[in-house]
Amino acid sequence: MYTIDLSGRNAVVTGASSGIGAAIARALSKAGARVAVMARRKDRLDALAAELGPSALSIACDVAQRESVAAAMAEAWDTMGRVDILVTAAGVAADGGPVPEKIVYDAFAQTMQVNVTGLWQCCQEIGARMLADGKGGSIINIASIAGVNGWPGGPTGYQASKGAVIQITRNLAASWGDRGIRVNAIAPGWFPSEMTESLMKDPNYVAFMKNGAPLRRIGELRDLEGPAILLASDAGAFITGQILTVDGGTTASGFGEEPESFRSFLANAIPGGLGKPIGK
Repeated sequence: MYTIDLSGRNAVVTGASSGIGAAIARALSKAGARVAVMARRKDRLDALAAELGPSALSIACDVAQRESVAAAMAEAWDTMGRVDILVTAAGVAADGGPVPEKIVYDAFAQTMQVNVTGLWQCCQEIGARMLADGKGGSIINIASIAGVNGWPGGPTGYQASKGAVIQITRNLAASWGDRGIRVNAIAPGWFPSEMTESLMKDPNYVAFMKNGAPLRRIGELRDLEGPAILLASDAGAFITGQILTVDGGTTASGFGEEPESFRSFLANAIPGGLGKPIGK
């Protein structure tokens, strides 16, 4: 019988300075893994690593910078001996707020650079090493339900990037499975995070998030612990190329329209009229 024990395994988690990344790092550590946490904010990483215990590593990494990713992944692999589990949780929604027809190029490009190119390089850096030593491993990409369904008025770059994460996941699973590397993705629904902090302040938007989920609530970070451990451990030994939505059923019922009060707020709050739709 397979177990969820991760004792003796080494994990890397990007985007671990807050939110989903930090929660998954804690879960993997509790399951017995030695964890290297990565992000740009080193002070937060140091605090998390201290919480996880003396074996944890804190490594600064900006996934938008090619050299930073290469150096950070090499340091983690060399220090830990190898990496058995990679979780790519770093992500941004730089194009969030403006309506799609007014998203500026730099915001779209930044979102794609972090969420797609950065994630892919993390997978490649660790995946190539896993392939070379022949011991396999598990890669877990953090996608989003925004990459599964359409999101009326949502950030186009963010949606496109998460759709790309899903396809990267499937491609790598199909490409590397014959050499023992499993690649899956978790697609969270609405969860509290720095990215959703402004949305959570609007009671109408909170109601929209809750009502869109058949379970009638917003996710709690602990809801992601079980899925992450399943995919990281031998309990998920025959699971690869899958997109596990953790959303309270939101994708089963569809996004729905955002509250008009929130769209009106964006129309007035975003400088230069970038939040005001054309033709409405």
